[in-house]
Amino acid sequence: MSQTSTQSSSAQGRPPIRRGPGGGGPWAGMSMPVEKSMNFRASSRRLLGQLRPERLKVIGVVLLGIVSVGLSVAGPKLLGNATNLIVDGFFSSKFPVGTTKAQIIAGLKANGQDAQASLLGGVNLNPGHGIDFTALGNLLVMILGLYVFASAFQWLQGFVLNGVTQRTVYRMRRDVEAKINRLPLGYFDKTPRGELLSRVTNDIDNISTTLQQTLSQLITSVLTVLGVLVLMFTISWELALIALVTVPLTLFITATIAKRSQKKFVAQWAHTGALNGQIEEAFTGHALVKVFGRQREVTARFAEKNEELFQASFSAQFISGIIMPSMMFVGNLVYVAIAVVGGLKVASGSLGIGDVQAFIQYSRNFTQPLSQLGSMANLLQSGVASAERVFELLDAEEQSPDAVGATSPAAGPGRLAFEHVSFRYDPETPLIDDLSLVANPGQTIAIVGPTGAGKTTLVNLMMRFYELDSGRITLDGVDITTMTRDSLRSKLGMVLQDTWLFGGTIRDNIAYGRSGATEDEILEAATACYVDRFVHALPDGYDTVLDDEASNVSAGEKQLITIARAFLAKPSVLILDEATSSVDTRTELLVQQAMQALRTDRTSFVIAHRLSTIRDADLILVMESGAIVEQGTHTELLAAEGAYFRLYNAQFAAPATAEL
Repeated sequence: MSQTSTQSSSAQGRPPIRRGPGGGGPWAGMSMPVEKSMNFRASSRRLLGQLRPERLKVIGVVLLGIVSVGLSVAGPKLLGNATNLIVDGFFSSKFPVGTTKAQIIAGLKANGQDAQASLLGGVNLNPGHGIDFTALGNLLVMILGLYVFASAFQWLQGFVLNGVTQRTVYRMRRDVEAKINRLPLGYFDKTPRGELLSRVTNDIDNISTTLQQTLSQLITSVLTVLGVLVLMFTISWELALIALVTVPLTLFITATIAKRSQKKFVAQWAHTGALNGQIEEAFTGHALVKVFGRQREVTARFAEKNEELFQASFSAQFISGIIMPSMMFVGNLVYVAIAVVGGLKVASGSLGIGDVQAFIQYSRNFTQPLSQLGSMANLLQSGVASAERVFELLDAEEQSPDAVGATSPAAGPGRLAFEHVSFRYDPETPLIDDLSLVANPGQTIAIVGPTGAGKTTLVNLMMRFYELDSGRITLDGVDITTMTRDSLRSKLGMVLQDTWLFGGTIRDNIAYGRSGATEDEILEAATACYVDRFVHALPDGYDTVLDDEASNVSAGEKQLITIARAFLAKPSVLILDEATSSVDTRTELLVQQAMQALRTDRTSFVIAHRLSTIRDADLILVMESGAIVEQGTHTELLAAEGAYFRLYNAQFAAPATAEL
């Protein structure tokens, strides 16, 4: 939309569509299909593809993870060696100097102490010597250093990864913002506002959380499993094989549960979007709800959607939450098996006590990351479900690009012509067929007709919010499809019935009409459009800050500000769509005077239901069912006693008769 537009107009004469946050009526149509299956693999690959610009840093994160995990997994092995030093020194001190290990074992067997003899088979005896505390101290210092450096590398890994994640999410937000600006008006007509906001905010925030919490843990867990597995095989391949049983069990349990919870996460975020849409609509129309006493219906509707979200969220979290306890159960079974088998190997002398101690630690270090990988499944599924919703927005069909070689002609006098124009929102529903009209420079063209006749559709076609099915529209003899949209819209100014003001000062809202406007130009526009008459009564004058709803100024004052904004833009063609229908009679007079100043020396289109506001129009077009059925001046059309005559009598004659 051009700078002078205040808000996209609501289409008339189109088939019923979902409009605004409610999508087709107050708090109606919010239910949406949520059982759509999710392509988890493709969506997750695409999500990871978002990291491609950070691939060098991701490689650095992996390398830091390798170093950190490598140092960490070496710790239990060294602790096992420290335990062996203590055990060796303890048993060695029990035997006299000069005896050999073989003699000691033979003596024990001769005395019938076979179990003790087998146990000493796994001990490095040095009879007559106690614990080597120097070697033990050096070993413990080395272990401490390993853990310190492992923690430092892990912190550095997290620091780099945090930057990778936040820059990735930053690019996604930037892409979504750019995409929204490229979407056609039809997309916003069909998409509830709260649903769109949910994708832009909640879903992207969920993606950020997922990437932040899973990437680091995923890399660390995988590297830990691999590193621990290698060291377990160096200690005992038999015990390592027992630990490996965890892997297929983990994969089977995770895949089985994740398959059941995928649809639930899709449902959860779909219901979140639907609930946000309902809340946004209910808050926006809060006064209307109270006026019509619909609080109970709104509350009941909210309770219904809230219950749907609760059920979907509970099911998703409950089903995926089974993964972690299942992994812990499998890990405990493996832990028991390793402890029993390892104890037997120590008793048989084939393995040292310190080695079993290290292996038991490794078994925990092995099953814990597998459990973490399983527990990440619910977070991953939730994040990928959100990513899929964001990708759907990014993949939405965009408005057709400007034609190759599209021009930006200089501003002209403002002659606008429709030449055999045909258009339909729905191919099956007729709307505008073979419409032709010419608006000459300086003329005021009024368009009247019943609701749904296609009046605002003409405006949408002028602004190229929609493309024609056939025919063409020219501005100063140039086909508007050969012009860039920005160039076209910079020459068209629009003032709508529904005013749009952003949170900012009155000065900023007027200056929105033209970038780089000077203070004198802003004041000139405000004075010409009667904003200056009321703005000095406000506490801060032109620096008065309007809130999001601009509730600190009246409806008429808001309309005057939007007219001043359009005045500042100095468009060649002015479009006034029901600009006075929501104001009182006194303010309407001011608005009409402001619009008269705005229409001076430029082509104007005025869409009006109040026929009293367009009596002085140079040409009045009467539309019915997308066609111009009458045209002429106010006097000529009344004399013809046709469609305009009937409309006029419906507004004025009927009330007069009622009074009699």
